[in-house]
Amino acid sequence: MPLTSTRISPDWPCQVKTPGSYDWERSAAKWLRELIPARYASYPALIRHPVLLARHAQIQVQQEVRVARTALQTARAELPVLGLPESVIEHTIKLYAAEVLQLQHIARSVRAVSEALAGRGTGR
Repeated sequence: MPLTSTRISPDWPCQVKTPGSYDWERSAAKWLRELIPARYASYPALIRHPVLLARHAQIQVQQEVRVARTALQTARAELPVLGLPESVIEHTIKLYAAEVLQLQHIARSVRAVSEALAGRGTGR
């Protein structure tokens, strides 16, 4: 089976096998389950339908990006009120900024895996 361009993308997660290779959907599902809360990962519908799991992971990561952005945008105004030293506030702002970037990368990776799963018609 020919490889898709998804694998070549820098957004393709290294934990997921190349689309079309043996057991790649299983590796995709395993990786996607790690991105969602554990209580969801055990739902039968999400276990049986990797495309549904991917959709839920996309929504989950989008919400995490929103949370991290909100935390970043409000940190300078809200953290001093908590009595935190300036050094802690600066460190926290850097942490949130790094988290936003990491989550955006994960979101692109989830999108790439989702597209590959949908392209293969793995709605089993």
